[in-house]
Amino acid sequence: MNTTLDLIATFSQGKVDPEMFANYSPGSRRYATIWDEVINAAEEFNDPGEFTALIGFEWTSLVKGGNMHRNVIFRDGADRARQVVAYTTFPPMGSTDPLDLYKYLEDYEKRTNGAIMALAHNGNLSNGIMFPVDAQYTGKKLDKFYVEQRAKWERMYEITQIKGDGETHPFLSPDDEFADYGTWDVGNLDLSEAKTNDMLAGEYAREALKNGLALEKKLGTNPYKFGFSGATDSHTSLTTAEESNFFGKHTGYEPSPERLTHSFMKNENGELFSWQQVASGYTAVWAHENTRASIFDAMDRKEIYATTGPRMMVRFFGGWDYTEGDINSREPAFRGYEKGVPMGGDIPPAPEGAKAPSFMVIALRDPIGANLDRIQIIKGWLDSAGKTHEKVYNVAWSGGRKLDAKGKLPAVGNTVDVPSATWTNTIGASELAAVWTDPDFDPAESAFYYARVIEIPTPPWYVYDAFRFGIEIPKDAPKRQQERAYTSPIWYAP
Repeated sequence: MNTTLDLIATFSQGKVDPEMFANYSPGSRRYATIWDEVINAAEEFNDPGEFTALIGFEWTSLVKGGNMHRNVIFRDGADRARQVVAYTTFPPMGSTDPLDLYKYLEDYEKRTNGAIMALAHNGNLSNGIMFPVDAQYTGKKLDKFYVEQRAKWERMYEITQIKGDGETHPFLSPDDEFADYGTWDVGNLDLSEAKTNDMLAGEYAREALKNGLALEKKLGTNPYKFGFSGATDSHTSLTTAEESNFFGKHTGYEPSPERLTHSFMKNENGELFSWQQVASGYTAVWAHENTRASIFDAMDRKEIYATTGPRMMVRFFGGWDYTEGDINSREPAFRGYEKGVPMGGDIPPAPEGAKAPSFMVIALRDPIGANLDRIQIIKGWLDSAGKTHEKVYNVAWSGGRKLDAKGKLPAVGNTVDVPSATWTNTIGASELAAVWTDPDFDPAESAFYYARVIEIPTPPWYVYDAFRFGIEIPKDAPKRQQERAYTSPIWYAP
C-alpha cells in the first residue's frame, strides 16, 4: 500500500525518473507494444450486437497534483487507431494542457478520417482547475478558441466514480438535501495541496453547467455543455460497481478484513479513508444498436445517463406540450421523440401560444436492486444581470407523502438492517414517472434541466464487509446511503 501511495504522489508531482519514463514514452518499443496490446484486446473481444469493446486510453494530466484526467475514446477500429499512438503528458511528445490534447484529437481525425472524443473525470480532485471561468491553470485567459475547442471535443463528463461523486457539493448547493453524496473534498489527488472552499466552483458538474451558460453569453459558445457518464476508474479490470460485490480501486483494496484499515491517501494536509471509495458507477447509452459506431454516436449527441451503480432505466424528454396521456399510453418513449428532444438535446423554439417547456421523465428500478424514492428535476439558469441560479424540484415520489410549502418532501423512510447488511423493498416504488412544466420559466433566460433519480436507503459496501468479516464499521462512515442516477441535461436558449 505504501508503495502505491508513493507512486501516486511521485507521478502527481512529475518526479518520475526520466530514464524510466523514457522507456514507456512514445517512440519506445515498450510504448508501441503496450498500445498494440490495448488495440488487440479491444479487437479480440469486440462482438457487434453482443459486446462492444471501444478502443481508448487515459490521458493522465496532473498539474502539481491537480487532477485533469481525460479518457480518450475512438469510434474506429484497429485500422485507424494504429495510425497513431496514445497521447501522453510528458514533453517533448506530450503535454498536460487540454488544448494540446485537443490538437492531438484534431490531427487524428484529419489523418484517419475517423472520429474521437475525450471526457474528463474527477474534477473534485483538481483543486479548482477542471472548469475554469476566467483563465486556464497556465494563466492563459479563456477565449473564443478555448470554449469552442472544449465544446467540440468534450461531449461528456464523468459525474460519478470510485474517487467521489462529482455532481455538486453542499457548499455550492446548500439548499439541496442530497448534495453531500460521495464527497471527496480534502485536497487534490495526492493531497499535496489542501482544499479550500473557493476551489469548489471549478470542480463540480452542476456549477460548470451554470458557468457554461455565462461563458456562452460572453464568448458565444458553451464549453461545459456536456452529458453525464459514470465509471469505476478501478484498476482491477473488474466491473464491480455493486455495493455487495465491490473490489476497490486496485488490488490493495480487494475484499479482506484489513482493507478498511488502509488510508486511500494520507499526509499532513489530511486523510482520505478507504471507506470513502464510492462503489460507482455505470454509463447507460441510448444507442440504436450495440456497436462501436452507434454507441459512440449516442455519446456524441449526449443521449446518455450515469448511475452510481444500480442498473436503473431512465428516460428524459423536453418539449412544449407533453401530457399525462403521453405517460399513460405505455409508449412514453415514442411520444418523447415525437413531441420533443431526449436527454442531451436542445429544446426547439416555442410554438405559438406555448408559455413554458414541459418535461417527461420515467424511471424503472434496477430489477434486482432497491425501489425508488423520488425523481427530481434540477434546473440552472442565467438571469438578465448575468448571475446564475439553481433549483431542485421534486416531480415524482413514492407513497402518500406531500410537498410542504417550500417544495420539500418528507424522507421516504429506512429499512436498512446494519448487522445483517440487508434492506427490504417495503417502501419506495418500482417505477416512477411524471410530466412536469417549469413553474418559474422566463423565456428570456437561458437554462438547463436534468433529472436525478434517488433510490431508497441501502447499505454501503463496507457494511457488507462488516457483516462478512465480522469487523467494525469505521466511526464516521455513514451506515446507509441513497444511490442515484443522473440524466444528461436538456438545454433551453432564448
